[in-house]
Amino acid sequence: MTSNRIEAQQRVDAIRAFSIEMQRLEREQVVLFTDDQHRAIASHHDAQLTRLARDFDIDHNARAKQLSLGMRIVSLLGALALAASVFFLFYQFWGWFPTTAQIATLVSASLASFAATFWIARKDSTGYFAKLAAMVAFACFVLNISMLGQIFNITPSDKALLPWATLALLLAYALDLRLLLVAGMLCLIAFLAARVGTWSGMYWLDFGERPENFFPAAVALFFVPLWADHHRHAGFAQAYRIVALLTLFLPMLVLANWGGGSYLALNTDLVEGLYQTLGFAGSAIVTWLGVRKQWNEVTNTCVTFFLLFMYTKMFDWWWDAMPKYLFFLILGLTAVLLLLVLRRMRGAAAWTASEECPA
Repeated sequence: MTSNRIEAQQRVDAIRAFSIEMQRLEREQVVLFTDDQHRAIASHHDAQLTRLARDFDIDHNARAKQLSLGMRIVSLLGALALAASVFFLFYQFWGWFPTTAQIATLVSASLASFAATFWIARKDSTGYFAKLAAMVAFACFVLNISMLGQIFNITPSDKALLPWATLALLLAYALDLRLLLVAGMLCLIAFLAARVGTWSGMYWLDFGERPENFFPAAVALFFVPLWADHHRHAGFAQAYRIVALLTLFLPMLVLANWGGGSYLALNTDLVEGLYQTLGFAGSAIVTWLGVRKQWNEVTNTCVTFFLLFMYTKMFDWWWDAMPKYLFFLILGLTAVLLLLVLRRMRGAAAWTASEECPA
């Protein structure tokens, strides 16, 4: 049973591809369908398309797909622009209001934008306008917390990141919005990294000075899709895995080239070599896991980081020691070698899949 828009769109694309292939098979006289079979198939497909169009905002053809992509881009840019507009509107006129009016404005803006988001979501079947409203509601809430802290002269704290993350995740799961899911994850990552930093004795705003502060958040986010079922939220599991891998491998890449930022009380060169090795090994192992689990986003992300680790280390070793044409020739040959390895892995995966298929 179709449970989300992405699955519905995949079903529509499959129906369209089946119709095209059926016509091709008949032209090539591989198989011939009777008039009754044509009518039965067409009737069934029409019923499915009608149901999917009623329940989900689907694209019936390639032109509609292109327009939907444009609408998603416009929706994203519009949401960011409206959120920025709310932010600067508050700061433009904020000094004109007395304290009581400031507090009332902040609270009412948050409550009104939150209620308006769900009202628009009920009226808007496409979800594009709901995304705009949700981003404005999130921006209002962030302003609410930060500016109330300024009004009452509260010391800035990483604890503000928790309600921000809570609201972003609530809106993301309620309205199926991946943009706010990523915003909520970024708030959680910042909070966990700040907590780890404060446990080591640093001020919470300085958590970025130690890239290792991000590792616990990366591990936690990667396992969230394994603990929670995201079948009804298409793309959420992939978003968790991508953000988790970025949170893991970007700090590793930094430490592989800047050993002084590590907690490890070791020689800087030794720390850099250690994280270079961990980066190579970790990206290779997780690439294998992505191929095995058919997680395309994991495979692509880890292959990218494997290349980054390899190329940065090659640059350190050979950029000053050899002619530039030879350096880039080695890079090109390395890419060819990696392509051969990936092609062999793809062939092995295809062979395994064919063996698992029932006869």
